Amino acid sequence: MNDLTRWIALDGAVNVRDLGGLPTVDGETTTFGRVLRSDNLQGLTDADVEKLVGELKLRDVVDLRSNAEVTLEGPGPLTRVPEVGIHHLTLFAEGGRYTDVEADTGDSAATRIEGDKVLVLPWQGRRESDPAEVRVLGFYYAYLRDRPDSVLAALRVLAYGDGAAIVHCAAGKDRTGVVCSLALSVAGVTREAIVADYIATGDRLEQILARLRSSDTYRDDLDGHPAESHLPRREFMENLLRALDERHGGPLGWLDEHGWTAEDNAALRSRLLG
Repeated sequence: MNDLTRWIALDGAVNVRDLGGLPTVDGETTTFGRVLRSDNLQGLTDADVEKLVGELKLRDVVDLRSNAEVTLEGPGPLTRVPEVGIHHLTLFAEGGRYTDVEADTGDSAATRIEGDKVLVLPWQGRRESDPAEVRVLGFYYAYLRDRPDSVLAALRVLAYGDGAAIVHCAAGKDRTGVVCSLALSVAGVTREAIVADYIATGDRLEQILARLRSSDTYRDDLDGHPAESHLPRREFMENLLRALDERHGGPLGWLDEHGWTAEDNAALRSRLLG
């Protein structure tokens, strides 16, 4: 696996890489140019858009951000490109007056008032007292527990799309990492390679945090935590995959329990390996 060939240089995003070039358990390698992963795409330049859409044939964007993030950040450049389909699939349970269920209980602090809506970032107000390994596993597993519909819909965009697809959230680490780990599991990528892809975001962490701090949406949250607390650690992804093994017989078992079909499986494998 050569990470130097997987990174994609853009002016308006810093954590963009291809899921090609990863080894599978049966000796195959994932194909380049099918699925990309990224941090927030709000800052793409015209040259970035031309590279993604023209050169790399991007046709689908899977946006895993919450409704609040999309509202606060506004539409990104790719939403104005007719050839590109935008699939907004939040991984948080959202509803009611606020932007997520936890916020409706009063456990989170409002970040901004837009009209008559109080917008809350879904992760605000969550417990910070548990060890990082336990806390992160709880967040990651909650994505699967709360929004299996979004997870399967995201994977189906990757499976059935025409052209390249890109998966992103804000940093391109947590939500993007969980969805990409499931996609790579379907393709039969080795656990070591799945974990290595996840922690590769750490190579760009300084640039990612600088970008997010330039946004009013994320600045206060980031300033309240040390930079190292945002590092993707090997044990975080290992713990999630282990939990899926123990509770569901693995990632494919979890997918099967939630309506993922043999046809879906074959389509995504074909996309990532064909």
